[in-house]
Amino acid sequence: MCGIVGYIGNHDTKEILLKGLEKLEYRGYDSAGIAVKNENGVHVFKEKGRIADLRNIVDETVSANIGIGHTRWATHGVPSKTNSHPHQSTSGRFTLVHNGVIENYDLLKREYLADANFTSETDTEVIVQMIELFVKEGLEVLEAFRKTLTLLHGSYALALLDAQDNETIYVAKNKSPLLVGLGDDFNVVASDAMAMLQVTNQYLELVDKEIVLVSKDEVIIQNLNGEIISRKPYTAELDASDIEKGTYPYYMLKEIDEQPLVLRKIIQTYQNEQGELTIDPEIIHAMNASDRVYIIAAGTSYHAGLVGKQFIESIAKVPVEVHIASEFVYNMPLLTKNPLFIFISQSGETADSRAVLVKVKEMGYPTLTITNVPGSTLSREADYTLLLHAGPEIAVASSKAYTAQLAVLAILAEVTAKSQNITVDFDLIHELGIIANAMEVLCDSKELIEQISREYLAVTRNAFFIGRGVDYYVVLEGSLKLKEISYIQAEGFAGGELKHGTIALIEEGTPVFALATQEGVNLSIRGNVKEVAARGANTCIISMKGLEMDEDSLVIPEVHELLTPLISVIPMQLIAYYAALHRDCDVDKPRNLAKSVTVE
Repeated sequence: MCGIVGYIGNHDTKEILLKGLEKLEYRGYDSAGIAVKNENGVHVFKEKGRIADLRNIVDETVSANIGIGHTRWATHGVPSKTNSHPHQSTSGRFTLVHNGVIENYDLLKREYLADANFTSETDTEVIVQMIELFVKEGLEVLEAFRKTLTLLHGSYALALLDAQDNETIYVAKNKSPLLVGLGDDFNVVASDAMAMLQVTNQYLELVDKEIVLVSKDEVIIQNLNGEIISRKPYTAELDASDIEKGTYPYYMLKEIDEQPLVLRKIIQTYQNEQGELTIDPEIIHAMNASDRVYIIAAGTSYHAGLVGKQFIESIAKVPVEVHIASEFVYNMPLLTKNPLFIFISQSGETADSRAVLVKVKEMGYPTLTITNVPGSTLSREADYTLLLHAGPEIAVASSKAYTAQLAVLAILAEVTAKSQNITVDFDLIHELGIIANAMEVLCDSKELIEQISREYLAVTRNAFFIGRGVDYYVVLEGSLKLKEISYIQAEGFAGGELKHGTIALIEEGTPVFALATQEGVNLSIRGNVKEVAARGANTCIISMKGLEMDEDSLVIPEVHELLTPLISVIPMQLIAYYAALHRDCDVDKPRNLAKSVTVE
């Protein structure tokens, strides 16, 4: 979602801020802005639209060594120049950027700011106006900042400039991610290390309800009580080349093609010197000590969790429940005596999942995060972490992180099974190697898959995806990919459920994609295809070699039946990619969506 950057040092800050914001474009946004301060005061530039639009209005003659920037994804107020960040107090003394949602902003507005002159519809403006109010009442800036924070309910990551202070960026966070980056004679602020990797890879993690005073030579962290906190930096293990498109027109296509490489890296990373798969023994102990695993996730990660349930139950014989994070936090089911909670999140910053994590940790239950981002909030706050090692994923629509999640879940299942002397009837390392090769075959089949996408989706406004067994979970992900980036209304269904209502929606020419990779239900799903074809549907069957029939549109390489989701999803990803491309959609940054969902 929203992104924050900040810089204080000896260099002109404008280009550093703009480049930082460009690195955050993948998170999703609808407007952007920067504020820079020099001897002539604070200069604010902001615009609805893309960073390129912001660049066009930034005054190149303004030079400054301190500044903050922001990409906004609208929560309060429509996308507009007025509602975009940075926001200023009435006098213009204070300038603020904010990620998150202030739940009690309306109450604060009525209680403290009845006489204030507001120019936007945002909750953010309430924060900066309150800081100014408390300063006018006699508090020092730091104390006014601190008092304001104690009154806020909700999530926030904040960076504040004071027009009367050339030496400090005031920073704070609660629930929303924020980092401080360290350099020689400069320091930076970023909601994602990727944003400022251009200038530093040394970062300080910030904890909820901390205040940070950032100057060019010093970073002071303190809690809300004013107590100083010492913390060592960590090295952001990101390769700048990983976040470039290279010769690819879009990040999504690059990330789809990277899946074989990612899978091989996962195999290598989770293998010991004896050639056996291995996972932290404490994690395996937690798995074995649990009487049920609860997987908590959202979106694509939720779909990975559904497949992961099949892996863990089939291989390790541990019962698993999969829950949508935003529902679980407010409607927790009856739990078993010894649960283990697994949180799946590409970014490790998903707000709904974090809300569940906080709740179950208070209840004393063990927690494991599976994420692509070391040092992320969910990773830091869970008891254990398993990393995906997929490299930065920039496109909003996830691809390589999804297959990496499946691979790590399969490895977790196998290592757990072997620790209990449960027989696993296949060699997972060998099978994952076969899958990596099969991924390459499918990634090399782009021409055929583009033809399929054009044939079935060129003019339609809706499409159905059907499957049975584990294929059902994959078509849920396939339909999500299509709707995310092409804006085609797409839904995934269990094949047997069509006749229970959904078949009423089938019209002449309605595209129906069917996945057939499971021998036990192969004939059943084909029967479902005939049912919709008889009612006019334009059907496309994607099958696995060995189960194929003459009418199938695409046959994917044969792999172990349980592990088919690792490759059957790739045609779904590419079909969605080409559908979006043919419709002139922004593949990497679809409308209204954000990569990292940091608000509930």
